Amino acid sequence: MITAAVLAGYAVLVGAAAPHLLARARWPHRAPVLAAAVWLLLMVTFVVSAALAVYHLVMTEQHVHDGLTGLLSLCGLTEDTPAGAATDPTLRDSAVLLAPTGVVLLPVFWLLRTAWTARAERRRQLEALRLIGRSSTTYGATIVEHPVAAVYCLPARLARVVVTRGALDALDDEQLRAALAHERAHIDGRHHLVQMVLRAFARAFPKLPLARHGQEQTLLLLEMAADDHALRLHSRDALATALCEVAAGRVPRTALGMGGPSALIRLRRVLTPQPRPHGATRLGVALAAAGAPLFPMLLGCGPF
Repeated sequence: MITAAVLAGYAVLVGAAAPHLLARARWPHRAPVLAAAVWLLLMVTFVVSAALAVYHLVMTEQHVHDGLTGLLSLCGLTEDTPAGAATDPTLRDSAVLLAPTGVVLLPVFWLLRTAWTARAERRRQLEALRLIGRSSTTYGATIVEHPVAAVYCLPARLARVVVTRGALDALDDEQLRAALAHERAHIDGRHHLVQMVLRAFARAFPKLPLARHGQEQTLLLLEMAADDHALRLHSRDALATALCEVAAGRVPRTALGMGGPSALIRLRRVLTPQPRPHGATRLGVALAAAGAPLFPMLLGCGPF
């Protein structure tokens, strides 16, 4: 029971307290890739902690205090398990094991459903682009005749970068290429996969602060990471101007667009660059984030 309480408290800390602290921190905007990884590891940590807390809460027999060995013994997977116990787990044992398993399977279910829905939506968008768009070998993108300036990508097996006529008219060559570099960074970084994980976690735990803040902040961090990639090849003025021009452009739900509600925050960041966190700070954050899921596993699966 003590282990269950500690694990439950740890899950509450990760799911409710940590997101508020991380969302208010300043360093994530200076190291967006690392910060995005931290958000994802917090989500993994919450699921592991919650599942193990439920397991320890519902399992009151002695084998729960034997940690992982007790769990394997319950399932008949250890060599020293008595024959009767190894082959005849009770109906209650099987039913009780479904509770912690359900905590894990819930986000997995939503991830599969989100991936299926996103794939279908991207297929419809690609079919529409074949009808209304034309390929531009100059920019390596698909041009769509639409007056509102927008630049976005449809990540898929055959990914497409889409540029509207409004964007072509509003941006000069360098600005447009900066926007295209931003979108290609999304494609190369497989950011659409992270997007699906975030949506699935938010659907699985809709009231959880970690789900709400995690989705909002991580999507912003992915945009910042793409901005940083574009800045390696193009000037800050070119990227900033492109951000301003396409900020109001609307894009399909499954697409990753350069504009959107985060454009103003990113514009300030592009024009007023801040130094990256110190190497020791980045290393400490990375080690702490990587160790976060290990703590509940050691506590919940160890013989305590």
